[in-house]
Amino acid sequence: MSQAGSPPGARPTRRAGRWERYRVTHPSSARDQAGLWGAIVGTVGLAVLLGWALDMRGGVVLVAAVPFIVSWYENRRTAFRFDAAGVRFGTVPLPWSDVTQLVVATPDGGAHALIGARLRPGVPVPAGADLPAPDPAMPAPVHVAVLRATFDLRRMVEKSRRYAPSHLRIVVADPSGERVAS
Repeated sequence: MSQAGSPPGARPTRRAGRWERYRVTHPSSARDQAGLWGAIVGTVGLAVLLGWALDMRGGVVLVAAVPFIVSWYENRRTAFRFDAAGVRFGTVPLPWSDVTQLVVATPDGGAHALIGARLRPGVPVPAGADLPAPDPAMPAPVHVAVLRATFDLRRMVEKSRRYAPSHLRIVVADPSGERVAS
């Protein structure tokens, strides 16, 4: 159900049972796959053990654990995301009130695109933020690298117009300067 009368970014929007957002993921690594399958096998083992020891239906454990496993796996793979609450770079969340612009840089010849955020004056980079080293192609202090193949600027701009606050601008930075993405 959409919140038709409210301005974009005012509150979460649901469509077809999912929260609307823009998300770019890292490729699935062998470590992520091992963690996912380990969690699934452990949960099934716990369900069997509880079913045997407590004469309890193991399906209850499976149904209760699956959303947590899926959420953990999705969060682990997410490189960049924005929704009605704010923007997230890896594990670093930023509220919309701290962000003035999203900056996109696509260095020539690179396999990665850089997505960053310019912060409101006086707002420090979150303490303990696990961010990559500064990149000369990225003018923003907070950024993340994503594969070009998984990044779609047109879709990002479309989602930001529909679900991000109206003050947000997406800027494309290249060696010749910066321009507002359209």
